[in-house]
Amino acid sequence: MLTLFDPFADFYRNAPARRRVAAPDGYLRPAVDIHERPDAYEIQAELPGVATDKVSVNVERNVLTILAERNESTDTTDEKTGFRHVERVRGTFRRSFTLPDTVNADAIDAKLADGVLRVTLPKRDAPGARKISVSAA
Repeated sequence: MLTLFDPFADFYRNAPARRRVAAPDGYLRPAVDIHERPDAYEIQAELPGVATDKVSVNVERNVLTILAERNESTDTTDEKTGFRHVERVRGTFRRSFTLPDTVNADAIDAKLADGVLRVTLPKRDAPGARKISVSAA
């Protein structure tokens, strides 16, 4: 079905190029997948090595923001650890999404397991057309 207005377009418009890690604002950007089911949307964000207490999911003014922090407790300089090459990313991860009006923001649920954050965004019941009766004054 072709529509002129897609209320979920911001999800796709804000998606980074594949495997791009750092954003212009200095935050790291976790890779995300977004699925739509009949009853809900689900965001899956890659957050390997991030502890549950270092993840926050907030909704304000219809914008969902995922913040996470991954830091190593040990010094990672060559002299102390012997690392010759480091690819694992440390720092603050952030992604924000404008939610469509069909999301029930009061019922959003988030779970972190096996390095993947799953945020479930239940849909509201779509308002259907209804007939308004007219009475005499």
